[in-house]
Amino acid sequence: MTASASIFKKIGIASFIMMGSVFASRIIGLVREMAIAWAGGAQAGVDAYQIAFALPEILNHVVASGFLSITFIPIFARYISRGRDKEGFAVFSLVFNGFGLVLAVCIGAAMVWTPFLVGILAPGIQDPATFHLAVRMTRIILPAQFFFFSGGLFMAVQFAKEKFFIPALAPLIYNLGIICGGIFLYPYLGMEGFAWGVLGGAFAGNFFLQWAGAKKQGLRYRFVINFFHPDFKRYVLITLPFMVGLTVTFSTEIFIKFFGSFLEPGHIAAMNYALRIMFILVGFFGQAIGMASYPFMAQIAAAGDLDRLNQIINHTLKFIFLVIPFSVLFIVLRQEIVLILFQRGAFDAAATRITAGILPFFMAGAFAFSAQTFVARGFYALENTLFPALVSTGCMLAGLPIIYLCMKAFDAQGVALGLSLTVVFSALALFESWNKKTGNQGKTQVYHFFFKLVLVSLFTGALLFAAHQGLTAVIPAADMVSSLIICTITGLLFVIVMPAAGRVFGITEILILYKKIAQRILPWQNKTPDS
Repeated sequence: MTASASIFKKIGIASFIMMGSVFASRIIGLVREMAIAWAGGAQAGVDAYQIAFALPEILNHVVASGFLSITFIPIFARYISRGRDKEGFAVFSLVFNGFGLVLAVCIGAAMVWTPFLVGILAPGIQDPATFHLAVRMTRIILPAQFFFFSGGLFMAVQFAKEKFFIPALAPLIYNLGIICGGIFLYPYLGMEGFAWGVLGGAFAGNFFLQWAGAKKQGLRYRFVINFFHPDFKRYVLITLPFMVGLTVTFSTEIFIKFFGSFLEPGHIAAMNYALRIMFILVGFFGQAIGMASYPFMAQIAAAGDLDRLNQIINHTLKFIFLVIPFSVLFIVLRQEIVLILFQRGAFDAAATRITAGILPFFMAGAFAFSAQTFVARGFYALENTLFPALVSTGCMLAGLPIIYLCMKAFDAQGVALGLSLTVVFSALALFESWNKKTGNQGKTQVYHFFFKLVLVSLFTGALLFAAHQGLTAVIPAADMVSSLIICTITGLLFVIVMPAAGRVFGITEILILYKKIAQRILPWQNKTPDS
């Protein structure tokens, strides 16, 4: 087996571990959103809950805890690969203590200035009760950022050791914490119960469990602070662009709350529900593959083999683009999907119509959300965090007028459309920048594959739409049972049509994906004739 084939095999194994984790966490995340929808529907209280995340998300972003695995792995892995574990954990302690101290101070300041800061982040909120609830829940959620920061470093240690299972559990435990907090505390505290669930889930899943996992990999901690250590300064330089830059996911979360605060009550909640559905696909095709492939990309980048790195980028992007036909399926079934997931309790038929109307505009950008995240990791593997941060920030800021104009024309649907257009432009700009930097000769094949897949997806979508129209004429999607029947029949048609289209149009990636899924679902598919 060649070195490249070995790397691809390892990435494939790790990808399916992380795919399973991300998919499970997205499903549990949807259960979380279902609990929120049941309790609060698409109303002002849920708007307040979503706004309460804005300030903690910014704080999380500023201290770059969301990127610790990306920025810390290359530094830490260099020590581990040379058998210098003791020095690697010394650098771990420096980063943990230095940034942990800064974060603690920031959390304290944010707790004091919460009303002022929430007023800036959601300036359109007019109802005093909604505003005060958002402030109270913000203060509950803020301390959770220390657990995310710590867990990010603990997970980085495990990723550098090529251990993925325990980090894969973090989002699952986190979401379970939110669900339990909401279910058990909502009768007494209302939406505030979900906020306490956030705090508890972050402690259990992101801090305690990841500490145990890192400890298992030999974690050694010392209480030492040295802001002038060469590797600490190197870490700051690598991480700084993340602190000041605007990533697409972070910007989307913040812009939904900012622009949504000027819309009718409940529209922030509806956009969030639609976004979570879209993020199921983004997590499965973009986040999981990117997380699993990054440690291997970092190793290849450290060896200076750009040709091999481009092979991985081009090869993996083709699998990431398989999100497109699945996005089309979700667009066709948007009404039924939202009804099945959310329409119960306080979430009524009107909320379903609003959310289902927003969903297609987010789905149109799902491939760009997935691809942009992955291509950025190529730059990160080269320890170049500044350039992708500049590209992303420039694109997101340039997109603000587009989002505003779309909002004025189409309300919440316009916000989703403007965000998707902005992310598409950002993904394209970043990929072209990568091609220019690395001399990527395989980019033409990637674009050819993309456009061919779009045409196949549109053709498939037309078939699915026609079948869906016929089904809904006979079985109106008025309740859970009828919606499940329509989704099942349409989904089975999709499962049949896609591999057929893959064979006809020579899209082997579709067939490979189906085969790998079958091997995981049907164990006997792994057996050879001699086994």
